Amino acid sequence: MASASSMPMAMPARTSAATLAAPKVPLINPTSLARFVDPLPIPAVARASDQRTHPAYPGRTLPCYRVTMRECKVHLHRDIPATPLWGYNGQFPGPTIEARRGEPLLVEWINGLPPKHFLPIDHTIHGAEHDKPEVRAVTHVHGARAPAKSDGFPDDWYTPGHSALYHYPNGQDAATLWYHDHAMGITRLNIYAGLFGAYLVRDDEEQALHLPSGECDIPLMLCDRLVAQDGQLYYPVSDDPSAPWVMQCNGNLVLCNGKIFPYLDVEPRRYRFRVINVANTRFFDLSLSHDQPMQQIASDQGLLSAPLQRTRIELHPAERADVVIDFSDFAGKSLQLRHEAEGILEFRVRDRGTRDTSALPATLRKVPRIDPASAARQRILTLNETDDANGNAMTMLLDGKRWSDPVTENPRQNSIETWSFVNLTGDAHPIHLHLVRFQVIDRRPFDLFAWNAHRKLVFTGPAISPEPQELGWKDTVRADPGMVTRIAMRFEGEPGRYVWHCHLLEHEDNEMMRPFDLLPAHS
Repeated sequence: MASASSMPMAMPARTSAATLAAPKVPLINPTSLARFVDPLPIPAVARASDQRTHPAYPGRTLPCYRVTMRECKVHLHRDIPATPLWGYNGQFPGPTIEARRGEPLLVEWINGLPPKHFLPIDHTIHGAEHDKPEVRAVTHVHGARAPAKSDGFPDDWYTPGHSALYHYPNGQDAATLWYHDHAMGITRLNIYAGLFGAYLVRDDEEQALHLPSGECDIPLMLCDRLVAQDGQLYYPVSDDPSAPWVMQCNGNLVLCNGKIFPYLDVEPRRYRFRVINVANTRFFDLSLSHDQPMQQIASDQGLLSAPLQRTRIELHPAERADVVIDFSDFAGKSLQLRHEAEGILEFRVRDRGTRDTSALPATLRKVPRIDPASAARQRILTLNETDDANGNAMTMLLDGKRWSDPVTENPRQNSIETWSFVNLTGDAHPIHLHLVRFQVIDRRPFDLFAWNAHRKLVFTGPAISPEPQELGWKDTVRADPGMVTRIAMRFEGEPGRYVWHCHLLEHEDNEMMRPFDLLPAHS
């Protein structure tokens, strides 16, 4: 079989990147909308539909959740006509799945979507060619330690009228995970259309801390969208109708749990917000009005070792931050959550409330550090962009390779490895590895010219330690331009084929994703 590098490239023979086309429909201007007139939606908690057997658990049954991807119409704001979207169980965001550590469950992900896509597919992208069905989906639980057959491999998509039964062992610490579509070549469109929801893992150790719980424990899924004045979702396209892909997708409307400028009535007590960046490209720069501090208690893969007081929280796509906000000093007043300088969610604090029995302990959970010296393998992997003469990106690659090139990352089960991401591009890329949790070791500036000339790493400054909020377990790391970002992980989980990729969805869809094979511990 011919290797991908010897085959003709599927990309169109272009010499310049397509430029962003002006929208052909009038879009909603955020300044035209009334602020804080809609209540914040709290996604429904999913309920198991039945009990089923699974070959991994002979002699017992597991709770099974049936979740159907369906077309729906959603009022994003009181003054905007209903917007046609796709949602899990016809909800946007989808229902929250609650799991407990060590208690496996099954989800039947059902594709009940219409046969035609309503967003612009680029058929020049690998995996989205004209011979592929327009509408296809496969769900990935981001951050789950799931077997390869239940991980949502991008090529495992299926069409309307079909479903997949996935098994989640939940053998991992309590954490805020989320699920979303992962279909090859159209992930950016399917998530933009609305296919995402929260997946929370709970455990006894976290429960014993008495953090805010129940109605005071709220997922907050943040994204941005462009919406036409008639309520239709608008996805940006290039000026080339035959190749509409664009390298980023920034909306001018910020949505909190699917609403624009919502409000939330709260009591004067502590609340836990599980903040999840589900945007295609946007990073969020979050703060509270009056410079009120928040206490960050967890990141992507669970609790930090201790609460971290913060006045600003930056979240890149797919990153999470669990924060505790104490409203006890604001009885009868209001407070805003802001992105940059703009209020995106208003908290309205009641005059009085029920007694606050929650706690915010000084220590949360031990996070033992991985010693990079114990790594069985140290990999150096580049982040690349193929640019045109004007510096506009045409394709993004990982380690200079395309999706269809032979697999080159093949760690052994339970081994420790370090991966160093050498960012040769001008962008910060949020890099996500499926299956594993990792620790950020450091970031270090390097000489780009020395690398380009000799493929040699010449550092130009000392290593920079991770920021305090990065000292917990992560599954998505910001790889900054001009830096080598180094992570360490133990490859726990079942052998099989998984993926790693940039979580800027436009990049992921256009070759910035690679498979990796987890090999058995002993061959």
